[in-house]
Amino acid sequence: MQRFTDEELVSQYLETGQNDYFEQLYARYCNKVHQKCLSFTKDNMQAEDLTQDIFIRLIAKLDSYKKQAKFSTWLYSITHNYCADQIKAPRRRHEKSADENWEGLNIPVDDSAEREEIEAQLISLAMSRLSVEEQNLLRQKYQDEVSIKELAVYYSLTESALKMRLKRSRDHLRELYQQAVAV
Repeated sequence: MQRFTDEELVSQYLETGQNDYFEQLYARYCNKVHQKCLSFTKDNMQAEDLTQDIFIRLIAKLDSYKKQAKFSTWLYSITHNYCADQIKAPRRRHEKSADENWEGLNIPVDDSAEREEIEAQLISLAMSRLSVEEQNLLRQKYQDEVSIKELAVYYSLTESALKMRLKRSRDHLRELYQQAVAV
C-alpha cells in the first residue's frame, strides 16, 4: 500500500470504504498536520486536538477532492484554514478595537523584544485587512512554503499570473503595514 500515491489512496478509499487506505494517508500526514497546528497554537495538547478534528473533517471532505492540486497541498490548505478559524474564534470575542482602530496598538517601543511584538501585531493587523484570497495566497506561499507551480495548479492560473497575484498581494500588505506604522 505504500507504493500508492496519495491520489490513488484517496480513490481506493472512496471506492472501497476500507480504512486501510485512509490509515495510510493518516500515517503519511499526521505529523506534518500536527506540526502545522502546533505552529498556530504553540500548545501541544491543543495542536493534537486540532489534528484529530482535521482528520475527522477530512474523511467527510475526501469526496470533494478534485485532484486539481496535489493531495498534500489540498490537505495543507484545509489544515491552515481550519487552524486559522479556530485560533481567530476566541480572539474575536476578546478583541475590540484593534481591527477597527489603529490606535489600539499604542505600546512603548524602548526594547527590541517589544518592538518585535509591535511589528508582529502590525503585520497581523495588516494581514487581517487583506481579502481572504490574498491572505490564503500569502500564507500558502510564505508560511506553508507551497511552490509556485503547485499554487498555480491549485488556483488554476499560469505561473506568471500567479506570480503577479502574489506581487499585488505583497504590495497591498506593504501598503496596509505602512499605514499602520504611520499612525
